Amino acid sequence: METTSRAEPQDSAGGPGASGGGGAPQGVPGARRAVEGYLMAGFPWYGLDEAFTGPRWLMQVGVSADGAVEHGSTGHGDEPSLRGELEDEEQRFAVVVTVASRPVRRSPDGTGLLEATTVSSAAWLAGSGLLSCTWPSQLERALRQDWLEQQTAIAWELADDLHGGTWTVLSLPVDGIPTDFHYRESEYGWVLAGAAQHDVHIGAYGRGMSAYGLGFAVVKDIESYA
Repeated sequence: METTSRAEPQDSAGGPGASGGGGAPQGVPGARRAVEGYLMAGFPWYGLDEAFTGPRWLMQVGVSADGAVEHGSTGHGDEPSLRGELEDEEQRFAVVVTVASRPVRRSPDGTGLLEATTVSSAAWLAGSGLLSCTWPSQLERALRQDWLEQQTAIAWELADDLHGGTWTVLSLPVDGIPTDFHYRESEYGWVLAGAAQHDVHIGAYGRGMSAYGLGFAVVKDIESYA
């Protein structure tokens, strides 16, 4: 997916809120900058439903070359840490990725076509998101990028084969309606992806928090996540 990200800056290691060039004026609080990116979207955002009572926070939005918001993520539970404040086993979080359903469309310069967004797009964003905040902390910094590139390539291949043997079917409620998701687990956590109403696809990933029993719903007030 050809997008850039807009979010509140964090450390250079990446992870939730890693900056992709927000371009907001200095003096504007980071949370305000993040919310404004979400408010620009022409589609509703999804998060965990009201059964989840823990912390909620914003991550980042993906913007196409023509400035349209195409996807973004909402976080729930502990904000994943890459700085060592929390051991991997202690992190409990679930991130919900909302991806606008887009048909094949022309590139901004009119010279070609961009691929449509699909459930595989949501699976890819969720899989790469999980990797970005769960890489093995024991790796030397020089090896982390190689590891991430290798695992990211694998995540893309898996997302492109949702009917393969690495995925199972998990039914979870979306706006109260039972919905089938493609679901898989790994040593780093779990990933799922499926279609929703309102012409969007939903991806999600998490660690330390079981996917079983989760439910998704349209976020009524995205500013409540800030």
